[in-house]
Amino acid sequence: MKRVFIDGSAGTTGLRIAERLAARADLALIRLPEVLRKDPAARKDALNTADAAFLCLPDDAAREAAAMVENESTVVIDTSTAHRTAAGWTYGFPELTGQREKLRSAKRIANPGCHATGFISLIAPLTEAGILPAGALLSCFSLTGYSGGGKKMIAEYESEGRDALLDAPRQYGLGQTHKHLPEMKKLCGLENAPVFCPIVAPYYAGMEVTVPLFREQINSGMEEIREVYRNYYRTGLVHFIDSPAEGGFLSAGAYAGRDDLEITVAGNEDRLLLISRFDNLGKGASGAAIQNMNLALGMEETGGLVMGNGV
Repeated sequence: MKRVFIDGSAGTTGLRIAERLAARADLALIRLPEVLRKDPAARKDALNTADAAFLCLPDDAAREAAAMVENESTVVIDTSTAHRTAAGWTYGFPELTGQREKLRSAKRIANPGCHATGFISLIAPLTEAGILPAGALLSCFSLTGYSGGGKKMIAEYESEGRDALLDAPRQYGLGQTHKHLPEMKKLCGLENAPVFCPIVAPYYAGMEVTVPLFREQINSGMEEIREVYRNYYRTGLVHFIDSPAEGGFLSAGAYAGRDDLEITVAGNEDRLLLISRFDNLGKGASGAAIQNMNLALGMEETGGLVMGNGV
């Protein structure tokens, strides 16, 4: 039986990971008493006795925790931003070309950001296929539930008498320096980061990422793009859907509680919309982390995860 430790288990990502893993008979969770949860010596011992360790911590704390791991066999999966473009770390997006094979032997895995997951799932296959040039100037609109902001933001949105401004969607990252931009650019092979418009809205979980394109920006048509997605995403947690049946609407909450991700293409031949939908705590965080752990430990890739129809 494999032993797993979650460093930062009290946060939203850590709690979801613990919830998914608790039902598995092939894993044993290493749990520290509350009094030792932040004790460096206890954490170091847990990190080094685990077969897999999840770091659900702020960036600086994640770097510190990673440095504590001296056991060469421990698989470290960092859910923070700290190592996503760092040398020596494998980016944890198995569905990208070649990444699944790398993850099966990886000991240091950087889990993708939630907004980045949506953008990369849409753009990486198109740059790889030559449909989008590396020099493309793109924009990205990303709508997320407030759970993506962690425990502090959840408390703000769920408090009595909350600020009335929280009752409507709020745009942030206004300075175009959002922490997900470096991985979005690097993993898609882009020369320029996109103009990025993240929006947090007053619902708990679910994400909808849209990249709009003019026909002049691409070296193909709508059906060719759909075919690229169909062929690219044959295994894993990402799948392509021709036309979601929601009466002309696309809800950002459609995949809340699930760990998979849906891609669709809308619009027309002149103006296209590339759209991905998923749970910001699922494929956008905890679900992806468990998927990466499964691969690194030689387990079934989708073990313990929730996909369509509760599978």
